[in-house]
Amino acid sequence: MNRKLLPFAKKYWMYTILAPLCIVCEVILEVNIPKIMANIVDIGISNKDLNYITRMGILMILMAILSLFFGAIAARFASIASTGFAKEVRRGLFYKIQDFSFANMDRFTTASLITRLTTDVNHAQMTFMMMIRMMIRAPMMLVMATVMAVSINARLSVIFLVALPILALSLYVIARNAYPKFGEMLKKYDRLNAVVQENLTGIRVVKAFVRGDYENEKFCDIANQVRETQIKAERIVIWNMPIMQFVMYGCMLAVAWFGGNLIISGNMQSGQLMGFISYISQILISLMMIGMIFVMFVMTRASLTRINEVLDEEIDIVEKENSITEIKDGSITFNNVSFSYTGKKRNMVLENINLSIGSGETIGIIGGTGSGKTTLVQLIPRLYDVTEGSITVGGMDVRDYSITHLRDAVAMVLQKNVLFYGTIKENLRWGNENATDEEIIEACKIAQAHDFIMSFPDGYNTMLEQGGVNVSGGQRQRLCIARALLKKPKIIILDDSTSAVDTATDSKIREALRSEDLFSRIYKNLSSEKITTIIIAQRIASVMDADRIIVMDDGRINAIDTHEELLRDNAIYREVYETQQKGVVELEGA
Repeated sequence: MNRKLLPFAKKYWMYTILAPLCIVCEVILEVNIPKIMANIVDIGISNKDLNYITRMGILMILMAILSLFFGAIAARFASIASTGFAKEVRRGLFYKIQDFSFANMDRFTTASLITRLTTDVNHAQMTFMMMIRMMIRAPMMLVMATVMAVSINARLSVIFLVALPILALSLYVIARNAYPKFGEMLKKYDRLNAVVQENLTGIRVVKAFVRGDYENEKFCDIANQVRETQIKAERIVIWNMPIMQFVMYGCMLAVAWFGGNLIISGNMQSGQLMGFISYISQILISLMMIGMIFVMFVMTRASLTRINEVLDEEIDIVEKENSITEIKDGSITFNNVSFSYTGKKRNMVLENINLSIGSGETIGIIGGTGSGKTTLVQLIPRLYDVTEGSITVGGMDVRDYSITHLRDAVAMVLQKNVLFYGTIKENLRWGNENATDEEIIEACKIAQAHDFIMSFPDGYNTMLEQGGVNVSGGQRQRLCIARALLKKPKIIILDDSTSAVDTATDSKIREALRSEDLFSRIYKNLSSEKITTIIIAQRIASVMDADRIIVMDDGRINAIDTHEELLRDNAIYREVYETQQKGVVELEGA
């Protein structure tokens, strides 16, 4: 366990300390039992002293009971401490992930993060429990049993000293070869989780395309890969126990042989040999425990590395001290903005973007796939940070704002519409947890969602399954727009967010967003204020009424103008328009 993870046990420090203390008491009692047993044989039985035998026997029973008690209570304290430690580590990881920017998330797969929060933390939990139990018990038992064995017969004690180099060398070889195998196994677990997650998320697509057999084969393939890597790792680790047992039984045989000769020669008593054998057993069991701990550490080392990768991940987007919390208006300015996902100047996704958008203006953005439309708008709420240049909102650089206040002022409806398990009303209140029923209904009317919500038997209390799979794509989009409106934003960004709705509904949504009383309709206690609206769309019909339209091409702004001017002067825009109009005419003709 490293220094970065140990602070997570701070909340459970009392149990973390009590468990080892109880282990100490248990070991002290357990180590003294063979000595009492030897005295019973050599003193009580030899002298036929029944009173001594009875007293020592009762004492030995009491010590055994107390040892059992301290062992049980230590296990309880260790369980509380280790499970609490695991909970705190998971919370620390989860909180760190919540602070990730989009760029941070790009460096980890979802499946990998899930494995780190589950399997890897479980390994860390087991190691922590071993630390406060077996790592105290085994060394202490080893030292005390060795002292007691040497006090009985120093020459006979040399036998188990021969075993130490053999055990040390075997553990070193096992650890050196097993560690990379366990690291590879955990990567396979990541892939397995990814396959399962992908299949369950897209199960409807799998069934629609009758690809169940293919998915079964894919799952079996990765499951077999996990099995094979696990076998390769375990194949090395399993040598630990046979080697330990071989050394242990070898020592026992040697002690029995040489000890028996000492008894015959009169240099050792029978009770002493019995006690010595018990201490040798304790010593060798302690060595086996240390071996098990060592192997567990080898397995956990890979998990700890993966956990620390998340904890050590440097957050790309941080806010300044005394950051600004008030956004004056929805004006936006791009000043020589360039952006690369790698943060390096080569492979720029956006280059030399200069753009000024007035507060309350409606802007449309069109362009081909990969032209940088979505990337452009994701820079506004700092989902990514610019590589070069600057962006201002309300006249201030976005990097000077509090991230929370900036993102509250910029409502963004992403391409992938995500709804969560819960009622429609609960999902809508993600936009504003204090929104009244009246405000929710008004936002849904603007987003053209109220009518279909009321068609459900439970209305706004209708339960949505995870991802909102029990509503249509167009309904999900409208719910997400309503949720965004409830944020009381100064800027709303619709990233192809009406692609699944019909053109009539799309037109009604755009008309509502352009209305002068939009804000006052949702928030009755506020004066009228226009929202800056940015609409990314594939259909020109969705942006043609915008105040201005931006044509993106290969990460650059090709043109900015009104629909009429672009149709007349811009070849890209005119080509897209004519292609779409031709498609409409063909559909009407059919």
